[in-house]
Amino acid sequence: MYKSQPDIAVFLRNLTAGGAERVMLNLASGFEKKGANVEIILTHAEGKFLDQVPKEIKVINFDNPNLYGSNLYGKFKLPTGFQSLRSLPKLVNYLQHKKPKVLLSATHFPNEIAILAKKIAGVSTRIFVSEHTNLSVEAKMVEQKSSRLAPFTARFLYPLADGIMAVSQGAADSLANVSGIPLDKIQVIYNPVITSEARTKIKETVEHPWLKMGEPPVVIGAGRFVAQKDFATLIRAFAQVRKTRPARLMMLGSGREEKKLKALVKQLNIEEYVAWEGFVSNPLAYMKQAAVFVMSSLWEGLPTILIEALAVGIPVISTDCPSGPSEIVANGKYGELVPVGDSQAIAKAILRVLSGDVKSVDSDWLEQFTWETSTQRYLDFLGISDR
Repeated sequence: MYKSQPDIAVFLRNLTAGGAERVMLNLASGFEKKGANVEIILTHAEGKFLDQVPKEIKVINFDNPNLYGSNLYGKFKLPTGFQSLRSLPKLVNYLQHKKPKVLLSATHFPNEIAILAKKIAGVSTRIFVSEHTNLSVEAKMVEQKSSRLAPFTARFLYPLADGIMAVSQGAADSLANVSGIPLDKIQVIYNPVITSEARTKIKETVEHPWLKMGEPPVVIGAGRFVAQKDFATLIRAFAQVRKTRPARLMMLGSGREEKKLKALVKQLNIEEYVAWEGFVSNPLAYMKQAAVFVMSSLWEGLPTILIEALAVGIPVISTDCPSGPSEIVANGKYGELVPVGDSQAIAKAILRVLSGDVKSVDSDWLEQFTWETSTQRYLDFLGISDR
């Protein structure tokens, strides 16, 4: 067992290919670069971002039976969404043994577990929770029934934290509305998306026949293939674009809706114009060589991929969903905003961009999304001095 006291422990379920996981890994890396002693605690040490953890950061795997005692209800099956409860006794033991100065958690229900663990452990560790989604919308829309309880657990447990953060003003407003927590008690800090690694990836290229000079323009869609991302609307919009001019659609990602989306592509008779690239380690390289990036989400918190697209310099189109896109593109100044679920509006926006109606982005605007700015704002709020 490690002996040194961490300055910051970051608590997550895992490091799967999700936006919140990428953000927290960026933060942990930023904290370490600023001189903080950082550990990442995972209920399950799995996910496509696991091999991207810097070697200087310790990863604590609560699946390891030799670390911090037994998991709660290890022999019993818990309902989907409540499985993170298994890690509560281990997190209590971790806090009592390691006594980190700060524990920073993200997403439901790790936030609530972190708060409960401190109360049980009776330690001086300060607990900070971060909200990465629009809680009021997600509680109504997400498939997991347990997520419908999130507003209620937030109402009772979040006020016990030492600090509450939200990744966008829209996410903060939503949390305040559903939980009753005063808005001035919620700190808004934008995500550290534009990192040194991202800047390196922007310079890379990818070999793909569709992305060569002289080929028809490529529309990019990227993310998890789940209902929240509403890729069906993007596909329908692309089918309308194809009726007007040559174009191709490249889909980056994977997920449980993939078969359904491929069936829709087949139904619309556009199979030869759609490429399914799966999970790619560097979507920025694809975007750099494409014509336009489209985000069709029903809701978000602060979508990382949209910020990355702006940093690449590709024209962006996004639904004006709650929450984040309007803040990222300055209410339409730096990108097209269209109504949620409106394939015709997306198609028209794509055609405008492909005809040359492109909005440029002020580099100063992107500074608020850099790891340098965001990490320092987090450290200031957490009360950890950089060294």
